[in-house]
Amino acid sequence: MTIDVCWDPEATQHPARVAAWRSMNATCRGAKEEWLSLFAPDAVIEDPVGPSMFDAEGAGHHGRDGISAFWDKAIAQVERFDFVIRDSHAAGNEVANVGTITTFLPGGYRVDTDGVFVYRVNDEGLVLSMRAFWETERAMATARRVAE
Repeated sequence: MTIDVCWDPEATQHPARVAAWRSMNATCRGAKEEWLSLFAPDAVIEDPVGPSMFDAEGAGHHGRDGISAFWDKAIAQVERFDFVIRDSHAAGNEVANVGTITTFLPGGYRVDTDGVFVYRVNDEGLVLSMRAFWETERAMATARRVAE
């Protein structure tokens, strides 16, 4: 598990940044229930924004059931995640993280996904929305087999 972040959420204490870090951390550890607990009951995930292999209609994954199904479809299939956040911009109740998510897939494949990952939280610090701006074709162009 690698979490390479350029900011310390405990030092800055911005609630959206803290929620984003907790989300990445739970993802890296495969802690689905912990990850789900970070989301408000009516939360929405768009990862990526628009139609994709995870969301054919591009309507997003709504509520804990939809978000749980997203985990099963998109996250559970990955053997390992590495998050490198190069920059983070917090304003209001949101944070936009700029970085790369590296996924290690079955069969020894690696994909690097560059993007902007926006989290919005409520007053209790629960995630109301997570919107990931990344391009499928661009990410898939990085797919390569790595030594096992």
